[in-house]
Amino acid sequence: MQRQTSQRVAIENAFALAGRPLGPKEILQAARNEVPNLNLATVYRTVNRMVEEKTLYPIELPGEAARYELLEVADQHHHHFRCRECNAVFILKGCVKGLSKLLPPGFRMSGHDIVIYGDCRVCIARRAC
Repeated sequence: MQRQTSQRVAIENAFALAGRPLGPKEILQAARNEVPNLNLATVYRTVNRMVEEKTLYPIELPGEAARYELLEVADQHHHHFRCRECNAVFILKGCVKGLSKLLPPGFRMSGHDIVIYGDCRVCIARRAC
């Protein structure tokens, strides 16, 4: 286990406060509230260690760089929403039932990932002003 440096604590706090998956630049921006001199290389190293330690889980969206969420969140089945304007990713609670009805005859589903794309409330409000 990695020792608890101020940088790591700031990164952990960034996830706790955000409550959603974060990319490295989002992590850096949030963690700099606690450690102003934090750099992107340290974020990448810490995130990679946290993935190896199974504290963070990578979220892969098609054609995009990975984002990460706390493993305790990732362990609960959920899906994601990505804002097409600000690119933030949010957790969707719940799941669509009956997906196996969409399969061709003789197929068996072993899992699924759903990403919904649209506009988040912050971006909608920003455009309304």
